[in-house]
Amino acid sequence: MTFREELERTARAVEQRLGQFLAPSETTPPGGAALAEAMRYAALGGGKRLRPFLLIQSAALFGVTEMAALNAACALECVHCYSLVHDDLPAMDDDAVRRGRATLHIAFGEATAILAGDALLTLAFETLSAPETHDDAAIRAELVHLLAKASGWRGMALGQALDLSAEQRPFSPEETAAMQMLKTGALFRFACEAGAALGRADTEGRAALKSYAGAFGQAFQLADDLLDAQGDAEAMGKAAAKDADRGKATLVALLGPEGAKTRLDGLVVEAEDALKPFGEKATTLINAARFVAERRN
Repeated sequence: MTFREELERTARAVEQRLGQFLAPSETTPPGGAALAEAMRYAALGGGKRLRPFLLIQSAALFGVTEMAALNAACALECVHCYSLVHDDLPAMDDDAVRRGRATLHIAFGEATAILAGDALLTLAFETLSAPETHDDAAIRAELVHLLAKASGWRGMALGQALDLSAEQRPFSPEETAAMQMLKTGALFRFACEAGAALGRADTEGRAALKSYAGAFGQAFQLADDLLDAQGDAEAMGKAAAKDADRGKATLVALLGPEGAKTRLDGLVVEAEDALKPFGEKATTLINAARFVAERRN
């Protein structure tokens, strides 16, 4: 099975499990039907499911099966989907198209979009804390703690706040990289840390995956910025060139396209080097880093 086939197979497994979590309920009051439908629209709209994939593959390094990691992977994807819903709002990035279709607030209205994002975020913690996710309460507690740190005011939410503030003043390359490590990198870091936690990894294994996640997250964001600057909106399924129009801080703007591509190549090498302790078992994760650097959407 090729890397892309494995990624697509995992995406289908995540989609199926998310669909089970978000299945319509006969007990939902009539007034709640729109909220439930909006959550499904946001979470079941396709996508690469790259974050859950990293979590599952990180756990696999320590002998954890996909089925045993799937609930945690879906919890992570709920947080990612919530973040996209809120990022697209008029008060944030103000996007009308996501994955080739109307963003949630366009399709359902702003109020429902906000509530759907809130509900997806809390569903993540409901899922992580459930006994079905892991039979060891200590592991579940660690997963909840890690995801709260990654998504909260010292993680992804802080990164989004810094991203908005960068529209008001110039950011240095160092500030831009730090902002992106939070806004984009925090959930990738959780994916790898959660996989290590599920696998009861030792200190060396956890450190290696954390280093990999740091390089991977930067590479993903840099590739995303290059796509925004040079990519095709139809192929990406969202608007292009928005970062430049809004004066957002990106390393592409600071380093130039060629400098950014050189930096991207270096980040892929960093990611590969971080996984050396795992040998051939890490081949899929290495291919994931190469994939994000070469992607076109």
